[in-house]
Parts: sequence; C-alpha cells; structure tokens
Amino acid sequence: MISQVLVCAFLSVLFLQSGIDKVADRKGNLEWLTGHFANSPFKNVVGLLLTQITIQEIAAGILCAVGAGVLAFTGAKLVAIFGLILASASVLCLFIGQRLAKDYEGAAVLVNYFVLTILGLYLFAI
Repeated sequence: MISQVLVCAFLSVLFLQSGIDKVADRKGNLEWLTGHFANSPFKNVVGLLLTQITIQEIAAGILCAVGAGVLAFTGAKLVAIFGLILASASVLCLFIGQRLAKDYEGAAVLVNYFVLTILGLYLFAI
C-alpha cells in the first residue's frame, strides 16, 4: 500500500503543478504552444486543447491526491485508481501531441511518466 500511496502522491504533485502553471500563465503557455504546434494538425485548435489538457491534468492531480489520502487512511482504492487512469490518459494525450509536433525528445521524456502510471495501476492489480 505504501508504494501505491507514493505513486499517487508523486503524480498528484506532477499534474497539479503542471495544471496550475497552465492556468497561472495561460497566455505564455498558449503563445509557446501555438508556435510549437504551428506545423501540426493541431495548429488551429491549440487554445481548445490547452483548455482540455489543463482540466484533465488538474482533475488527475486532484484525484491522485485525494486517492492517496483515502488509500492511506481507509484503504479504499477506487479514487486512486480513477486518478491513475486519468493520469495515464493525460500522459497519452501529451505524448500524442509531442509526436504530432515532431518533438521526439519531448515525447521520449513522457514515456517515463507513462510507465509510472501503468506501474501504479499494476500495483493495484497484484
């Protein structure tokens, strides 16, 4: 159970920080991402996708944080599992974006986070 709580806690920090940064500096993020995706199929929907991934990351962070707390204090796993599933989906969305933007180094970095989310889900299955 300790490993499950720690994975959820780590992911909560990762996604809450990322999501909050996207809210706090939306203009800067939107400007950078518009250039980043200028030659991709996402070039005309960057603002919409930024909103979508921001909501998704904050939701994943909240679910992982609440899930870690609930798991630590009651042993109930459901909220943490939902958090990990949403975290996995968020990393997958980010990965797709990086690949379509032809930012292969950025995509490669995301693999580590995806492996961690899948490992976290696996820890609940064993």
